[in-house]
Amino acid sequence: MSAPISKRSALAALSGTFAAACSPLSLFATLSPKDPASQVARGAAYGAGERQRLDVYAPRKGAQPAPVAVFFYGGSWDSGRRQDYNWAGRALASRGFLTVVADYRLYPEVRYPGFLEDGAQAVAWASQNARRLGGDPGRTVIVGHSAGAYNAVMLALDGRYLQAAGVDPKSVKAMAGLSGPYDFLPIASDITERIFGGTADLPSTQPLAYVRPDSPPAFLATGAADDMVWPKNTIALAKKLREAGVPVEERHYDGVDHVNMVLALSRPLRGRAPVLDEMTGFLRRYAG
Repeated sequence: MSAPISKRSALAALSGTFAAACSPLSLFATLSPKDPASQVARGAAYGAGERQRLDVYAPRKGAQPAPVAVFFYGGSWDSGRRQDYNWAGRALASRGFLTVVADYRLYPEVRYPGFLEDGAQAVAWASQNARRLGGDPGRTVIVGHSAGAYNAVMLALDGRYLQAAGVDPKSVKAMAGLSGPYDFLPIASDITERIFGGTADLPSTQPLAYVRPDSPPAFLATGAADDMVWPKNTIALAKKLREAGVPVEERHYDGVDHVNMVLALSRPLRGRAPVLDEMTGFLRRYAG
């Protein structure tokens, strides 16, 4: 008879399977222990589309109104759903943020910049509804992983999307990108070709093009073992922001790959990298 497997060991094994197959995330979201937080909105509509929905998690304790964090998950702009990131929403909420986890339209329904327009609408919903849920929309931060990090950083740097959605870009006090693609020209993959290849002005799709001295402070992190979105993306954006005089905290975590960067936000796998504490410490500092 084989030895029994502990819950922690089972979750660790599951994360390894996810890294290889990208399929058991729903199971992980169901089984993994989660941080204490209250789900104060479920499936709220910020638009008319089926994928224009969001969930909201609130701190159980702490001063109110809380700063607001809008989180965008990754998935190459063609996969992902908010329910599978409930642990990320609760993790951020446990650190004092009223946290919005938003779906957005995916390929082939939309290409660039449709998902950015959805992201801006989700931030607008947060701005309009945060106060009744215990948040302060004037102290908003935008967070994302992978393709979601691209979305978060683009919304924070290129204020046109937020302005078009009726949001003052200055209400975004900081941004955080985990393992994001910020400098990926020339296009070298089928995924990015499908999403961005039809854009007439390809340089305009790159977050680096929108760095200004008044850009929001940035927490940028990557795994040193990431071979899906190369760490050079984080290095390039951090360098450009510093050159513009923007506060940046840049982190490279040894032994962490692309998937485990975001899984390290979860309660059972947090020992893999101190990203949650370092990121939320930075965001709180600039959100006030």
